[in-house]
Amino acid sequence: MQNYKVAIVGAGPAGYFAAQALQNLQTDDLQFSIDMIERLPTPWGLVRSGVAPDHPKIKTVAKVFEKIATAGNFRLFGNVELGTDVSIEQLNEMYDAVVIATGSAVGKKLGIPGEDLPGSISAAHFVPWYNAHPDFADFKIDLNCTTAVVIGAGNVAMDVARMLALEPSELDPTDTADHAIAALKESSIREVVISARRGPEHAAFTSPELRELPKLEHTNVLMAKSDIEAAISRVGDEIEKDTKSNLDAMLLISEKEATNHDRTMKFQFLATPVEFKGAGKVEEVIFQKTGSDETFSIKCGLVITAIGYEAASIPGIPYERGKVVNNEGRVSENLYVVGWAKRGPSGVIGTNKSDAADVMKLLVEDLKGVKNGGDIADILPASKVISQSHWEAINAAEVAAGEPLGKPRVKAVTREELLSLGGI
Repeated sequence: MQNYKVAIVGAGPAGYFAAQALQNLQTDDLQFSIDMIERLPTPWGLVRSGVAPDHPKIKTVAKVFEKIATAGNFRLFGNVELGTDVSIEQLNEMYDAVVIATGSAVGKKLGIPGEDLPGSISAAHFVPWYNAHPDFADFKIDLNCTTAVVIGAGNVAMDVARMLALEPSELDPTDTADHAIAALKESSIREVVISARRGPEHAAFTSPELRELPKLEHTNVLMAKSDIEAAISRVGDEIEKDTKSNLDAMLLISEKEATNHDRTMKFQFLATPVEFKGAGKVEEVIFQKTGSDETFSIKCGLVITAIGYEAASIPGIPYERGKVVNNEGRVSENLYVVGWAKRGPSGVIGTNKSDAADVMKLLVEDLKGVKNGGDIADILPASKVISQSHWEAINAAEVAAGEPLGKPRVKAVTREELLSLGGI
């Protein structure tokens, strides 16, 4: 029997699905010992720090991750950073194969004047801030303005806008970070504009997300019917199923009976941001109507860009255009990549499952003789590493803290607090 050692770097959906694929490929003659290395003290990636807190159903995939983690051939090495605590060269020596599953966490830039003004931030900062990501525990956001603009036309933009436009008490029964709930309850924002460069037919929202918007109890959701009808006219009869589903959902929003709430979430299409203006901070966004020379502006005190993500580079791994350079998941000998680090930020959480399975089949095809290059546990200080049992202690403590408050959990935010809950 051959027992191969595989290191997976990154404990998000792509990493867990890669581990699951390897577990599924095991036979009497082929076994895997899987070590998952994660920079944070907590696993689950975007399921913990990216999914909107008011969408708890999406987070139930974590039960699958826990089943993978307790299958018997899996070890978690949390709070361990590749490039700092261990090098890619060391992993290559110790493991028969290394899988990069580090995702994409760097927000893309518009590259326009005024983008660096205070009051202009990326969703790559805002989303982890309200989700209690330890790297953003001290992030400061000024919500002392009446209008915010969110630039982007995908589900991240919609999540960001919804979090700003919700009545904040609706977040009380969620696992939103306590500091974020407190800040949002003090927020002066009453209008949130989601701005898309292209027409509704090109928006990357998903229809289930759109269909939830009219159910918001304390927020007006506005979409111009003329925008949607024009988009339907442009696509004609040759329309893809997902686009039709989106446009149908948008049409329902545009035809919804008007409400008179204090808070408003408004969509605008065919508007390209060309400049952020303000004296020392954002006060106005200048837009150009897409396809024309006509410009208009929106006065606002906060702009959040949600125009996509890029992978942060790791020493020793080739990157190009925000992704790891790869050929169908192969990077170099015994080195592979899965998920967003492989293909860019596209698809939903489940997309990573088939993606990882395909790459792991290639990994198995490429396997040669078993290496015996030592154990990563021997080169890392035990006082640093969050193991699966440490994580289970953190998880149990957070869930227990949430129970009397009617929340799924109360998240610890700082690394120190997380390590303490884990008994380190």
